[in-house]
Amino acid sequence: MEDKYNQLQLERYSKDLANVLCDRHFASHDTINGPQLIGFTPVKQVNLFMIKELLFKWHHEMANLRSPYFDFENEEVKEALVNFMNVLSRKISMKRNSFEPLLQKAIHDTFLLVLDPVAIFEDKFLRIQEEITLPKLKENLKYIDLDKQLFVRFTDTLSASGNDRDYILSRFRLFMNANQNSRTSLGSLAEQFNKLLPINEEQLVNKTAAAPAPAAAPVAAKPAPAAPVAEKEVVAPVHNAQREAPAPPPAPKPAPAPEGSLNERFRASERPTLNENFRKGETATLADAHSNRKIESLKNSISINQRFSFINELFDGDNLTYYQAIKQLDEYDNPNDAINYVNRDLAGKYDWSKKQEHVHKLLKLIERKFA
Repeated sequence: MEDKYNQLQLERYSKDLANVLCDRHFASHDTINGPQLIGFTPVKQVNLFMIKELLFKWHHEMANLRSPYFDFENEEVKEALVNFMNVLSRKISMKRNSFEPLLQKAIHDTFLLVLDPVAIFEDKFLRIQEEITLPKLKENLKYIDLDKQLFVRFTDTLSASGNDRDYILSRFRLFMNANQNSRTSLGSLAEQFNKLLPINEEQLVNKTAAAPAPAAAPVAAKPAPAAPVAEKEVVAPVHNAQREAPAPPPAPKPAPAPEGSLNERFRASERPTLNENFRKGETATLADAHSNRKIESLKNSISINQRFSFINELFDGDNLTYYQAIKQLDEYDNPNDAINYVNRDLAGKYDWSKKQEHVHKLLKLIERKFA
């Protein structure tokens, strides 16, 4: 039996603690700088994850500087960019509205490092866009404090070449399962955070009792579903074909199929809809290979990378607002209500007119849910 963590409670606690810590700091400071960031909380892992995320954002910003009009591979340009990054790293200055989401995510990810280390490994080690190499993987070890020796031991098992994302992630999952007894316990981590804001292990974990095995079924009985809840991951890797629970047997009276796909129905209206505005051409990616498979839940089908992408790009970094929006979309019984909610309540509020790529991905998931 395994315990499945309470995602909503974890997000609420992360947001509440970030708010408390920011209240204390910004009561006497207008901004936070680099030295203050390094020792901001007594939980070292939180500070390291903030620095890691900030570094990722730096690289993202630097990538945006690239232009087809200049030679960014020139050695002088490369050297100048490195110097620029070094100077910038010594001039960190964030106001509360920029810093608080960073802190909230770091708190959330620190708990997730214990609750779901595979998801964190994917986010922190495999989010890099370029080719994955062993030196690049080992470079990320400096941002790990909890169970660091386990991460070191795992990277030591990898070869210098021939490692792709799927292979590494699969190996890491097996490695962590084999070393369950060596991992930091949730109770031990909760004790560290309890000094900052009260929390206990029971608040973060949904205890699920193992169901008794049913008696042998007669020949005419239907086979039981093959995927127990405890084995279903909260999120699936973004680069993997998303793993979903086996589809249940078809209902005796299926609802009438909508006229055409979700994209086709809204493309036929006279006035351009949000879906039309953000509709993109077909791209032959690994995820697209399963794009026609029905999903039962948006929440359980959005990978960790895609989730944080939606939070940052579509919901202005507000984790709780994202959760509430996805929960609302999951509760709709038909595509019309879901699309109306996106058009009427979300798109205008968060100005999604310039977020075509991310909106398209969300709409694609909605289409699969009502397929």
